[in-house]
Amino acid sequence: MTAVHVVVPDGVDDPAAPSGGNLYDRRVCQGLARAGWDVHEDAVSRVGRPAFPASALAEVLARVRGGRVTLVDGLVASGHPEVLRPESARLRLVVLVHLPLGLGGSAEVRQREATALRGVAAVVTTSRWSRRWLVDTYALDPARVVAATPGVDPAGVVCGSPAGNRLLCVGALVPEKGQDALVEALAILTGGDWCCELVGSVRRDPGFVALVRRRAAELGVARRVHLTGPLTGPALDDAYARADLLVTASRLETYGMVVTEALARGIPVVATRTGGLPEALGRATGGRRPGILVPVDDRGALAGALGRWLDDADVRRRLRRAALDRRGTLAGWSQTTAEVAQALTAAASA
Repeated sequence: MTAVHVVVPDGVDDPAAPSGGNLYDRRVCQGLARAGWDVHEDAVSRVGRPAFPASALAEVLARVRGGRVTLVDGLVASGHPEVLRPESARLRLVVLVHLPLGLGGSAEVRQREATALRGVAAVVTTSRWSRRWLVDTYALDPARVVAATPGVDPAGVVCGSPAGNRLLCVGALVPEKGQDALVEALAILTGGDWCCELVGSVRRDPGFVALVRRRAAELGVARRVHLTGPLTGPALDDAYARADLLVTASRLETYGMVVTEALARGIPVVATRTGGLPEALGRATGGRRPGILVPVDDRGALAGALGRWLDDADVRRRLRRAALDRRGTLAGWSQTTAEVAQALTAAASA
C-alpha cells in the first residue's frame, strides 16, 4: 500500500462555505483511499487571519514522516517558498494548485509562488488552462506539471420548462464571481417572466453582497433575483432540478465545476469567456457548444445571450440537445483520482 499525506485548508468540510476547491480535495482523498492508498490528512488553520500563515503550514509539514509523498493544497502552500523549499529536501512534495495566487497578484506574489512551485517534486492543476498558465508564466518544467480536471457525478436529466425562464447562478457571492454584472445584465432584459437564483455563500464578502442587493433594488429586479445562501447535497440538487439555464458571469475561473455539474443534468450554460470556463463547457458532437460564451464584464453581451435564450425556442432546443450530447462525454471522479495518483507516483520515484 502506498502512503500519501494530504494537507488541506481548515474548513474543507464546512457546509456553510462550500467551494469547488474543497469538494475537489475531499473527492480526491476519498478516491485515493478507495484505490488502495493509505491517506493521512492534516488541516492548516488560518486562525482568524485572511491568509494561511507560514508558521501553521510549517508546523503541519514538520509532523510528516521523512520521505513521505505529501500532497499540499496550493491555497495554503503556494505563497510560502520559505517553508516548501527546505521541506522539499525531506519530503516528496506535490502542490495542488486550484487557483494560481499570481493571477491578478503583484510581482512579489508571482515571484514567491514561482519560487515555491519550482522547488517541489510535482504540481497538479485542475485544468489544462491553468497548467499552461503556470508553465508559461513561471517557466516550470512541463514534465512536472499535470492537469487533473475535476470529475462530475452522474445525475438525472433536467428537462426544463418550455419558457426556459428559470435561471441559476452557483458560486460564493464575491467580486470574482461577477454577480453584480449578472444583475445589471438581467436588468437590461425587456421581456420574459424570468427569475434567477443566486446560490452561494453570503459570508465571505458582506460588502459585495450588499452591493448586489442594492443594485437589484435600484434596477427594479429585486423581486426576480433570489439569494438563497449556500446549498449542498439534496438542496443543491433541487436547485439544479428547478433550473433551465446555468449562468456564470465570473471574472476569472480556472475551471468551473458548476458548469459540468449543470451539463451532467443536460442544462445548457451561458458563461464568460475566461480562464478554464471554455474548457469546462467543452463541445458536443460536431463541435457544437452546449451554451454561449460572452466577454467578461460585458453587460450588453451577457444580456444579449440571455435574451436569445429566453426569446427563441429554437435556440433553447439547439442548446439543450448540445448539452445532452456533452453530458455523455463528461469524466467521473475516478479519472481525476487516477491522474492525481499518477502524479504522486511519479513524485515518489523522482
